[in-house]
Amino acid sequence: MERKTKVDAEDGKQELVITREFDLPLELLFKAYAEPEIVEQWMGTKVLKLENKKHGSYQFETSDAQGNVVFRSNGTIHEFTPNQKITRTFEMENTPASARFDVQLEFLEFEKLTDETSKLVMHVVYRSVALRDQMLRLPFSQGINMAHNRLQEYLNKLK
Repeated sequence: MERKTKVDAEDGKQELVITREFDLPLELLFKAYAEPEIVEQWMGTKVLKLENKKHGSYQFETSDAQGNVVFRSNGTIHEFTPNQKITRTFEMENTPASARFDVQLEFLEFEKLTDETSKLVMHVVYRSVALRDQMLRLPFSQGINMAHNRLQEYLNKLK
């Protein structure tokens, strides 16, 4: 199956660019990142906090079937321009030291292509090339593609 989400990682750089075109109107795609109820559905996580404003913050939590927290993430929102962009940090909490990653900086840009299609470009900056490469050794590309597929499927129901 083709991966619709593209992950570009240039050798020797501490960043990557994730690009995905969606069969969704721009406003609906943006809501998938801005409205807690929608975030929970496609990310499969609980939104503990989501303050969509400059100097706002967020905190997400994912649990297993038994209710044990397996993953928690948080960050600060530095810029929030509806239907255009979100600039934020991303940090994992409560992970074992061997799986810990430093804070990363994310620039999310939303673009209208047509009335019914839109594009998301995520520019992610890591503290070092080594940390970026560590992330890429995980099934990261597969995971982000699966998450974006869930986003598309869930929002198709809301169109």
